[in-house]
Amino acid sequence: MTGAANGAVNGAAAPPRRRAAVPRAAARAAREAVLQETAPGRRTPYPFSAIVGQEEMRLALLAAAVDPGIGGVLVFGDRGTGKSTAVRALAALLPPMQAVRGCRYACDPADRALCEDCRRRRARGALPGHSLPVPVIDLPLGATEDRVVGTLDLERALTAGVKAFEPGLLARAHRGFLYIDEVNLLEDHLVDLLLDVAASGENLVERDGISIRHPARFVLIGSGNPEEGELRPQLLDRFGLSVEIRTPEGLADRVEVIRRRDAFEREPEGFAALWAEEEAATRQRIAAARSRVGRMATPVAVLEAAARLCLALGTDGLRGELTLVRAARAVACLEDAAAVTEAHLRRVAPAALRHRLRRNPLDEAASTTRVERAMAEVWGA
Repeated sequence: MTGAANGAVNGAAAPPRRRAAVPRAAARAAREAVLQETAPGRRTPYPFSAIVGQEEMRLALLAAAVDPGIGGVLVFGDRGTGKSTAVRALAALLPPMQAVRGCRYACDPADRALCEDCRRRRARGALPGHSLPVPVIDLPLGATEDRVVGTLDLERALTAGVKAFEPGLLARAHRGFLYIDEVNLLEDHLVDLLLDVAASGENLVERDGISIRHPARFVLIGSGNPEEGELRPQLLDRFGLSVEIRTPEGLADRVEVIRRRDAFEREPEGFAALWAEEEAATRQRIAAARSRVGRMATPVAVLEAAARLCLALGTDGLRGELTLVRAARAVACLEDAAAVTEAHLRRVAPAALRHRLRRNPLDEAASTTRVERAMAEVWGA
């Protein structure tokens, strides 16, 4: 999508309304960081906090950032509604990650799941770490399998006995986001490959008896236009959350979009600086939520409520309940709640369940309507 098309939902030059107080020193540092990071030749990302509307998409992306175990986000909607812009804006918002210095896969020094080289280095002592930005890697529709999984230099391997491996897109996306625009048009052989890697968390490259294995865990983000075709059920099920976005219909929202996008395109650095304080507050929310998500209390009554809803909808397997509870927990952490409640389940239920419903020829209602109707029947209005 072009930048102009993405501006159809992103779009005001006026300073934002503050949600949370940020210390003056932190706000000043955030503005200076924006100016430092937008060096000549480096593209300034559109601020995530400046996106107009699209609450469901923003909430789903934030929840996936707090808990990658949710399983990624699928964003379906009209052309020019800012789907790709929102994903890249989120990546620029995330706190940096710690990675082993010199590792081609950006392994986490505190993680047990390390690449072969990092395991050997750990056996000799502590692993030195450094901070890196969270990667967001685009997977083009026409990408070859070698570009995605990586390539082996067979001649060097056979003559010198050295496993010369050139990492691919899956290696670069490790611990970050793998973004596929027009995911419903992705070729079948790449879909099969992604399913294997998503299930195992590892990428295995084999050529003529030579194999390389490395960790490949990432948050899968897909976007597309439903008019251009449906997604294969196997891949659809791998997305934890599925959100639907539409072109804003209100006049005020459309004008605000135009104002913000125009201001951003005229002076990207200045526009980003206006939103730096709001971005810093959201970044703090994400970091705090990540630190709490493992300790967040989830009452049995909430688990029962999630199970009753999935039973009423007839979803296959238990992935619906698990995703629903994890997403609700992430939202509760973002809101600094004491425990997960039914209200949190209500907010994420459509995104967690609409793409898991069986087709019912006797019920022509849209999937979102079916989920909302079931919530009213099971939990009350």
